[in-house]
Amino acid sequence: METTDLTPAERRVWEAFPLGETVDFRADGEDDSRPGTSCGPERTLRATVLRALLLDGPLQEGEIPALKVLGAHIAGRLDLRYATVEHAVRLRHCLFESAPALYGAQFRTLVLSHSVLPGLTAGTLRVDGALRMTGCRVTGRVRLGGAHVAGAVFLDGAHLEPPVTPDPDEPLEPLLQLNQALIGHDIVARGLVCHGRIQLNGATVDGEVNFDDARLLAPGHTALHAENLTVGTDLRGMRLRAEGRLNLRGARIPRHLNLAYCRLSHPGGQALRASSATIGELWLREAAPIEGALNLRGAQLDLLHIAPEVWPDRVRIDGLSYRSLTPHLPAERRLPLLEHEEGGYLPYAYEQLTTAYRTAGDDAAARTVQLAKLRRHRRTLPRHARLWGHLQDLTVGYGFRPMRAAGWLLALLLTGALAFALHHPHALKLDEAPDFNPLFYTVDLLLPIIGFGQEEAFAPEGWYQWLSYTLIVTGWILATTIAAGVTRSLSRQ
Repeated sequence: METTDLTPAERRVWEAFPLGETVDFRADGEDDSRPGTSCGPERTLRATVLRALLLDGPLQEGEIPALKVLGAHIAGRLDLRYATVEHAVRLRHCLFESAPALYGAQFRTLVLSHSVLPGLTAGTLRVDGALRMTGCRVTGRVRLGGAHVAGAVFLDGAHLEPPVTPDPDEPLEPLLQLNQALIGHDIVARGLVCHGRIQLNGATVDGEVNFDDARLLAPGHTALHAENLTVGTDLRGMRLRAEGRLNLRGARIPRHLNLAYCRLSHPGGQALRASSATIGELWLREAAPIEGALNLRGAQLDLLHIAPEVWPDRVRIDGLSYRSLTPHLPAERRLPLLEHEEGGYLPYAYEQLTTAYRTAGDDAAARTVQLAKLRRHRRTLPRHARLWGHLQDLTVGYGFRPMRAAGWLLALLLTGALAFALHHPHALKLDEAPDFNPLFYTVDLLLPIIGFGQEEAFAPEGWYQWLSYTLIVTGWILATTIAAGVTRSLSRQ
């Protein structure tokens, strides 16, 4: 390009490029956080000039060239598709007239911080350093599918909005698309505001993904679509506000999925879906009650930190496995959650809760969960089977309440001993009968495996005979239920 064709603003940039110097077009006192709104010739740069400068600009021996511009208006489309740019590119606080076309391009580093763009097309982009879009305002789609960024991707404080005139054929196209991207360090999106869907399907992030204080706003749709996302450490969303579904199905997060203090809302749908995910620790500490369903079906967790009041009315936890559950609370506080399972009664869910309490060393709570499991199972049985279950529950608590049996036996023993003490049954053989003892006579009736010779020697009459029959039948039932309950309890140890 002939330098005689350059405007004064473009000449300033052209001369600063080989020296790696910064050209600042901002007026004195202009807010550093926003690009200038003035589009006069004194700060307008043609995109074709910048393209020529990056691909074949002047060099100066002993200097490191770089494009460093602040507060410019970029006229036209910056088209660097499939280009290899050997120099750093820093276009900060700039106002882009058209969405840059960077598909398949390769950069050393690319900085667009605090700029205004109508979109960005940069699929399969390669960046040897960092990609910075801190504080950007984008009124269109940011397409970074298949991008390889050796450093971090910075989207902190950015504001993403749908196009002013959206394509009616693609009403649900994501605003930010990073499918299958490879990020060498972190995705930093603290304070990001996105009025549409973010897609991270199949992306690999060697560091962490940080959505602290972000607002993901896609009411009635999916706000974050991150199926099969793989991160190296954490996915953070402290104080995150999400209107729409968070979809993390199949994600691999080895350390923390930290959603402390967050607010998740997707009424009528799934607010959080992490089915089949592998997560070190899932934190929903002091989060607002989830509005919508929670799907953790088939997920594998080491620790689940969630208070009972955070759980929604609808959950899917079939196949969910976890080693420990915090905060540690009485079993009675945790059990109502299992009633909210959309699939109905799930024995495995009770077994997992039992395991968590045993891991914490709370055997009493573990027994309470097991008893609740049997009672819930009883509701699924035929009527005759439910009657037998009620009997086991009433007498010995399915073997988890053994003192109940002792109480029943003591009450029956006292009743029988008192009744037969007031009215002795007659001896069958006067010459051979031992002295009558009402206590041991009642024991003979109640306990079928114990014999003191009293039952065979005496025969009650009238209603006392019916009392003896009652004691015999009750003794057999108690003995059977105790044996069944103890066997069931021992089999779980």
